[in-house]
Amino acid sequence: MSSKPLFLPWTGMLVCMGYFLLWLLLWPTEQPYWMLPYGLRFGALLLSPMRMWPWLLGAEFAATGLATAIEGLPLGWIGFVMGELPEPIVVAVCLWLMQRAQLHVSMRDPEDVSRLLLSAAFTVVATTVVDAALLSMIHAVPSSELLMRALGQDLLGNYVGILLVVPLLIMLFRAHLEHRALANLTMDGLLVMLPALAILLLLSSHTSPQPQFARILSLAPVLFFAFRHGWRGASLAMLISNLGMTLVDHFAGRPASDATAQLFLAVAGTGALMLGAATDALRRSSERVAEQNVYLAAVNRRLDQLARQLRDAARGNLQAEENQRRHMAAELHDELGQNLTAIHTHLKLAQSRLAKAGMEDIGTSINTILGHMRRALHRLLDDLRPAVLDEFGLLRALDEGPIRDLLSTAGMIYRTELHGDPRLLDDDTRTAIYRLVQESATNAVKHAQASTFQLRLRIGERQGGALALLDIRDDGVGLPTRMPRGGRGLQGMRDRVTSLGGLFRLRPESQGVHLRILLRSSNANGFTSRL
Repeated sequence: MSSKPLFLPWTGMLVCMGYFLLWLLLWPTEQPYWMLPYGLRFGALLLSPMRMWPWLLGAEFAATGLATAIEGLPLGWIGFVMGELPEPIVVAVCLWLMQRAQLHVSMRDPEDVSRLLLSAAFTVVATTVVDAALLSMIHAVPSSELLMRALGQDLLGNYVGILLVVPLLIMLFRAHLEHRALANLTMDGLLVMLPALAILLLLSSHTSPQPQFARILSLAPVLFFAFRHGWRGASLAMLISNLGMTLVDHFAGRPASDATAQLFLAVAGTGALMLGAATDALRRSSERVAEQNVYLAAVNRRLDQLARQLRDAARGNLQAEENQRRHMAAELHDELGQNLTAIHTHLKLAQSRLAKAGMEDIGTSINTILGHMRRALHRLLDDLRPAVLDEFGLLRALDEGPIRDLLSTAGMIYRTELHGDPRLLDDDTRTAIYRLVQESATNAVKHAQASTFQLRLRIGERQGGALALLDIRDDGVGLPTRMPRGGRGLQGMRDRVTSLGGLFRLRPESQGVHLRILLRSSNANGFTSRL
């Protein structure tokens, strides 16, 4: 804490000396419609902390007093104080009020630029009103022409000074350029700004109307730099082009620019700064969108990887389940089936003895029980692992196997349209197709109360991969209203299709159930299709 009082005076003195020198440097550039020192005062107070304001105002008052003393103090010290002291105080009061209103010193967005320029306009108007009051006091009865000319000079000159100096100060002390942006700006300045400035200066060096054309053409490089480099490029191009033409006017002995030229500069400069800020905001938005796209692409790749892992895990579970089913079917066929066959053989051998003992009805009952057990075993084995799929192949198993027997027993018409070569598909996909049709047929028999069950299967190749399109429908009562996604049977079918990376769609129908299922073989390269 002890070093702070020692630090502030030294800092204040350095700032005071720098500001004093800058003010003396810009003092000779004052013109009726060109007040660069006013822009320096506005920018310095805007960017400096409030504790530095007394140093800045003191340095300005000293520099102004020195310059005025050199000119001879035409109005005396009292006139000097009345003419020079109120204006800095008004600017400081306006900026203090705007800081209380949370003025954000930035030119990143068009909104920030518009707020800053509105603050500048408010300050300029307040300064002009005070100057008008002082002019009325100095001149007992000032003429209306004199008063309007003085007000116009203050308004345009002060606003143009802010427009040319403040963006440069913000760029130097608040919004530094990156090395790459500075290099690009320098290169464009050499390739574009210097030739354009040479042409403008050549036009300005001639008599009318070339200087007016030069003022209008000066907007071209400003707009180029606004599009190319944002508000920084617009402010630098505007400052350089106007300083160049002002110097040409000075050395050519022509009078300073009139109000029309400075009004054009004020309007064009305001528009260029707004355009540059909008360009910067659009560029940042594009960069953010590009970054978000890169991030989303990485997230999508991660999601695709997770989805592949989940599908591989689900496919592995299905394969493990099918292998377990196959193992259980083999065990049941070998153990229980052989035992049933052995019981049936022993019963036949004992049939004559049972007949002699008068127990032939017992043998008949045992045979009946054995027949039921065999049929139940066959149904269980078919559920565990359809032997017909291994023996007949997929198409024949779907057209002639147990599914047709199930539907025919239920009194339903079974229609099939089967196209393609099942050998294009891997074993998991063929098994899944059979299971899906089997589950759909079972649901139709149990719940649909349908009279017709239709199956269409198309197998083909697309983009180097094998595809299978299933279309299953019945003319039953449809799904219940409280279960729009179906029961556990439909959900199990959906999960099976999803695990194989396929598409499952339950299409709305006025009657019955309509399923559209798209499957791909595990060795396919991928597909993109819509059901």
